[in-house]
Amino acid sequence: MNAPAQTGTATSTASGIGASPQRPDGVIKVRGEFAYSSDLWHEDMLWGATLRSPHPYARIGGIDISAALAVPGVYAVLTHEDVPGVNRYGLEHPDQPVLAVDVVRYQGEPVAIVAADHPETARRAMKRIEVSYEVLEPVTDAERAVADEEGPALHPGGNVVRHVPIRRGEQNVEADVVVTGSYEVGMQDQAFLGPESGMAVPAEDGGVDLYVATQWLHVDQQQIVAALGLPVEKVRLTLGGVGGAFGGREDLSIQVHACLLALHTGKPVKMVYNREESFYGHVHRHPATLHYEHGADADGRLRYVRARIFLDGGAYASSTGAVVANAATLGVGPYEVPNVTVDCWGVYTNNPPCGAMRGFGAVQAAFAYESQMDKLAEACGLDPVEVRVRNAMGEGTVMPTGQVVDSAAPVAELLQRVRRKPLPASAAETVDLRRMPGGVSNTTHGEGVVRGVGYAVGIKNICFSENFDDYSTARVRLEVVGGEPAATVHTAACEVGQGLVTVLQQIVRTELGVEQVTIQPMDTTIGNAGSTSASRQTYVTGGAVRAACLAVRTGLFTRARDEFGGGEFEVTGGKLVNGQGAVVAELAEVLGSDVLDETVEWRHRPTQELDPETGQGNAHVQYGFAAHRAVVDVDTELGLVKVVALDCAQDVGKAMNPQAVLGQIQGGSAQGLGLAVMEEIQTRDGVIRNPSFTDYLIPTVLDMPPMDIDVLERADPHAPYGLRGVGEPPTISSTPAIVAAIRAATGRALRRVPVRPEHITGHDVPRPPVAHHHPN
Repeated sequence: MNAPAQTGTATSTASGIGASPQRPDGVIKVRGEFAYSSDLWHEDMLWGATLRSPHPYARIGGIDISAALAVPGVYAVLTHEDVPGVNRYGLEHPDQPVLAVDVVRYQGEPVAIVAADHPETARRAMKRIEVSYEVLEPVTDAERAVADEEGPALHPGGNVVRHVPIRRGEQNVEADVVVTGSYEVGMQDQAFLGPESGMAVPAEDGGVDLYVATQWLHVDQQQIVAALGLPVEKVRLTLGGVGGAFGGREDLSIQVHACLLALHTGKPVKMVYNREESFYGHVHRHPATLHYEHGADADGRLRYVRARIFLDGGAYASSTGAVVANAATLGVGPYEVPNVTVDCWGVYTNNPPCGAMRGFGAVQAAFAYESQMDKLAEACGLDPVEVRVRNAMGEGTVMPTGQVVDSAAPVAELLQRVRRKPLPASAAETVDLRRMPGGVSNTTHGEGVVRGVGYAVGIKNICFSENFDDYSTARVRLEVVGGEPAATVHTAACEVGQGLVTVLQQIVRTELGVEQVTIQPMDTTIGNAGSTSASRQTYVTGGAVRAACLAVRTGLFTRARDEFGGGEFEVTGGKLVNGQGAVVAELAEVLGSDVLDETVEWRHRPTQELDPETGQGNAHVQYGFAAHRAVVDVDTELGLVKVVALDCAQDVGKAMNPQAVLGQIQGGSAQGLGLAVMEEIQTRDGVIRNPSFTDYLIPTVLDMPPMDIDVLERADPHAPYGLRGVGEPPTISSTPAIVAAIRAATGRALRRVPVRPEHITGHDVPRPPVAHHHPN
């Protein structure tokens, strides 16, 4: 159902919508007392471990588990032969085996699992499993995998997961000014701090209860049920404490393996990946190769954009199909472009599987199209902000898909706001060496340091797209507890650190006028809430909770009219108030011993599938926008970069929790900074070379600059409270803004991210060999 008609009005409390109340889990997290899924414990539990393939591509000749079973303390060693249901799973296509059968398609693919009475015993036994492999030559070049029709097919049907064409306007139009470029985006990791973990507990009914850190309880449940061959009511999931996600927990990791071991042994089984295994055990951001051509009039107004985008999906599909659609439909950026030709391919290779990560296809495209806009500005003799403002889309713009943007799109204003912000002090005025590139390690005293300024703006779809049945289920219960009115909220929406638990409390406080709001544990005993991804949970689950509150309020006001007569009412501060603002009664008096309990399934407006030939269709629910200005100091001799400032302006529709909004913008910008200058999973012939936080670098507090942030609230009339999803847009525009600033400082083309020191100095030398990492 959609939201019921509102009866009466709500009055926000001091900790309702628009306020920044304290997170209910904040204090215990700061104290280190919060129970993450890796902290789960059960009497008599076993520990699980996973044997993974050391090869990116190989045929399995045989598996011998006898030596592993002989290890004292081992309770089970399972292979594909022990999977009772369907040995296939996947987010969009069930193309991935629970345990490999006859072939492994990436380094780290699970081959066997072990349960033992101690984690070290499980690991020792795992290493005694003997697997004979016939090593095959891996397919590692996504663009070549599309072009080479004679090459090896990694899956039935070939190596193309999905191809999305976008065609709008004339296809052979010419222009006064033409700029071209080819760009590359490296493989970024979500780098969440809490590794994959969970516990499966066998139940008396022959089923299993799974406590796990995930992003989507019900889609996990669907895949687990199929693999176990059990009815859905016998596989129950509860969300464990989640230590970050960013897309990397949408796919299964330990879920089926832990359940298999628990059911096989009859004992609770806990699985926790170490950091290295985590790099092998979840999907990453798709690496990309992008070829662009922009044509414009002499005054810089775009005439056409043509693009060919190749996304490396790795060994299995995961969410590659949806990532391809985003990269294609958002591939020209937040600009008015009358003539568009875009082709985007998602491709199978023997590289690590890739799927969801914050920004989801829009990140890769933005690096290319924003690099092109800077080239266009230079070719037309325009300021980089001016060329963007001249082409900025707005409300009423027709997207390359033919969809009309029917809410605010303040792209030009966002750009102008970040341009107007004061610039930081120059490098010459800096006395503190810590603010210099390399200054913390005393590698520079300012010699050869050049400053650069760069701009970028990005666009992101919010919520699920392309006719996906995108909804959430929420139950709201209002009753008297300890003499005070209190509400309880139950959803399956995963809190992964983004602050949903706080926002849901705020919504209930605003709509029901009660201060005491309890969020129940998220589990599968209530209906689906969808994934915590696509910046959608505040929109969709917030919408569902609001709708449930309105249903509760309707019942409350009906009761009030029966008792106090007709008229309009509102609730605030635990009191029932009439239309003249006079207190009619305490809410607790109106409720008495009764309970008002409503469960609502809430959907946003529908979307359409893309036309498979032209890419036309109203595919998206909502668009979000952010712009960044980056200021960098670059040591041109050492190739070191210090991001001095990273200012941002973002339209959020409605700042439901202003402090949380700022936190999302800062966090998203930090991940964009990481992609710009340091974060990359490096692979060679399908082998991961740096599966550790020693060699895979993420920004620290010393890398993040101050951020001057403008939060715009241009309401979307189609969304609950006018809100827009916040989490992803800042990740999209931060990366190209930083790279633009480095280009401005160095004059280098910089067509690839992350930017490395040798790209800046021009000394692109061969890197020393890296020790071969084995996933076990």
